[in-house]
Amino acid sequence: MSYADIRFIENCRDILANGVWDTDREVRPRWEDGTPAHTIKKFGIVNRYDLQKEFPILTLRRTYWKTAVDELLWIWQKKSNNVHDLNAKIWDQWADETGSIGKAYGYQLSVKHHYPEGDMDQVDRVLYDLRNNPASRRIMTNIYNFADLSEMHLYPCAYSMTFNVSGNVLNAILNQRSQDMLAANNWNVVQYAVLVHMFAQVSGLVPGELVHVIADAHIYDRHVPIIEKMLDQTPAAAPKFTVDPDVTDFYAFTRNSFQLEGYTPAPFEDKIPIAI
Repeated sequence: MSYADIRFIENCRDILANGVWDTDREVRPRWEDGTPAHTIKKFGIVNRYDLQKEFPILTLRRTYWKTAVDELLWIWQKKSNNVHDLNAKIWDQWADETGSIGKAYGYQLSVKHHYPEGDMDQVDRVLYDLRNNPASRRIMTNIYNFADLSEMHLYPCAYSMTFNVSGNVLNAILNQRSQDMLAANNWNVVQYAVLVHMFAQVSGLVPGELVHVIADAHIYDRHVPIIEKMLDQTPAAAPKFTVDPDVTDFYAFTRNSFQLEGYTPAPFEDKIPIAI
């Protein structure tokens, strides 16, 4: 059984058994038919994934990990805020007529800041410090920029990364303010596990732990029956994840730089409704 399956099962069972419903108050999200999208939630879930042991992908249902990698590269490598630069349609509902999602996600990573070593954006600063200052305790990114929130079409959910080098091992913490457990939990875990692998490889390090901190971990009301069916599935072993060893430039990675061997997720036919 994949460790990602174990954590997902434990998290969801905890939420369903001990979580708090918000049905007693007005909520912002709506279903496509206009009905309020209520949730049951737990506050402050923390999951730790040892990337040296296995790649944290669900087998309870398929995670379309290549599409997840596409989105990751769109944000972190292309540093784009325009859906025309993205291969998938997952951001279209938040884009304007030009394809922009406002000053969100990749836009924030593209903004240059002044340092004694020169002007760099947040991604290039991480790359610089991992190579030149690996003992630093200041290797971080943050895209929750309060000054620009009014110009973002969606506030960032996964908003900050903290990188820390121990010996030759790169560890990271992903902070997330809000997490739709069914639609997005493993999607984000897969993305940021890949990101740790990317930064580690181009910096001469090996990937270590990914710690995922979720402030508001929730299951939507219309997702509960789907989650309950998933919890009855029989998980499989984690697949083997590999990265093209010839890539030494962060900006040279493509979706084809990564491979999964032996990924056999359980059948899953349910359509997942998304609340907006």
